[in-house]
Amino acid sequence: MSQEQNQKYLNNTLEQAVILPVLVIENVEDAVPLAEALLAGGCNSVEVTLRSAAALGALEKIAKALPELALGAGTLLEPEQFKQIKDAGARYALSPGTTKTLAQAAVEANVPYVPAAATPSEVLELRALGFKVQKLFPAGASGGIEMLKSLASPIADVRFCPTGGVSTSNVNDYLNQPNVICVGGSWLAPKNLVAEKKWTAISKIVRESLAAVS
Repeated sequence: MSQEQNQKYLNNTLEQAVILPVLVIENVEDAVPLAEALLAGGCNSVEVTLRSAAALGALEKIAKALPELALGAGTLLEPEQFKQIKDAGARYALSPGTTKTLAQAAVEANVPYVPAAATPSEVLELRALGFKVQKLFPAGASGGIEMLKSLASPIADVRFCPTGGVSTSNVNDYLNQPNVICVGGSWLAPKNLVAEKKWTAISKIVRESLAAVS
């Protein structure tokens, strides 16, 4: 796909996601049942972060078992990870910050990429490289809703996925901002419920969270 097509894919995927579950999967055997629980609750896209040794194996398992799920890989820090996550079956990538090296690696690997910015200058640099869908991270620490409001008028053609500091108490406030395409959140899959394999409880959280913002 071209850069333009990649951006179109991200727009469509993240608009439909509304709330993107940010997952840290410690055990590969949890990957598919967790993804199934999220899907059953109404999620159509997830972000599996590369924060554990099990992450790439988890991506592979989910990609094979649930091709209907738009599978994203997060916390990419190194250029070579774009090929790794693509080979594992991920369809798009996200990172907590961005360098020109990372941005170029995404283009070379032809992976739809959501780079992160925390300042107006970073937003403009990424915009100049063709990235019109960006992650605001860490959202709360970098100004949150006030930052998004400040960016909306002068940089009106960039849309954001705020992540970090988004919770059930403020998710609607974020989603009500015109330049927010979706939000990233870890509360949809609490670590204790994953550890206890309480998949039905996770599905319930997802249903309730999506109902509250619909």
